Amino acid sequence: MSKEIKTIQINKYTVISFLLLIVLLPFDVYSQGIGELAPPKKSEVFPSNAWGADIMFGDAGFGLGTFFRKQIDTKWTLFADLSFSETKDEREFEYYDYYTGQYYTAFKTNRIFQIPINFGAHYRIFENTISDNLRPFVVAGVGPNILVTTPYDLEFFNSFGKAKAKLAAGGYVGLGANFGLDKKSLVGITARYYYSKVLNGGVESLKGKVKTEIQGFFITLNLGLMY
Repeated sequence: MSKEIKTIQINKYTVISFLLLIVLLPFDVYSQGIGELAPPKKSEVFPSNAWGADIMFGDAGFGLGTFFRKQIDTKWTLFADLSFSETKDEREFEYYDYYTGQYYTAFKTNRIFQIPINFGAHYRIFENTISDNLRPFVVAGVGPNILVTTPYDLEFFNSFGKAKAKLAAGGYVGLGANFGLDKKSLVGITARYYYSKVLNGGVESLKGKVKTEIQGFFITLNLGLMY
């Protein structure tokens, strides 16, 4: 059963990434449509530093993060980022309790949150064929991931008084793009696949089911300032 669930998830990630590419392709066509015979336009020069926030939407829920970027040439940008989001066991399922009017996850013992700190690089692609108002890139980052577990049977905020922490190591790979020609505001979107390996044991979300690997897919909206 778990193999089937993982196959469904991998297919879902592939479909979402494919849809992201479809969204980006019309910009490519538009930018090349009528300017093939015109002399090449000089590339825009953007500020080398950027700082901002990430708003994350994933299969496990909602997340928030922050980032700092440093462009070192026209293709390469180094970055550091930090985020906070919930992660779930792929075997979890919810049911509705008609007596309490609330949803519950069967056999769930802990909520699991992750706080990854990643360092990596963006590599800009198609910079000679797509106009500068669309700047696609591939991205990869690595770093530690702090996993925090809280008891599921306690109220959400009160449960942090019983929180426990575990350390994991991992990172993410992804595909994204920055939009617009504004030299002060940064707007972008990134599709990321996260993976971490828990060090010294694992974390328990479902009763008796210890997870030694944490993974998930996020669509991330990047909003920031360039300077």
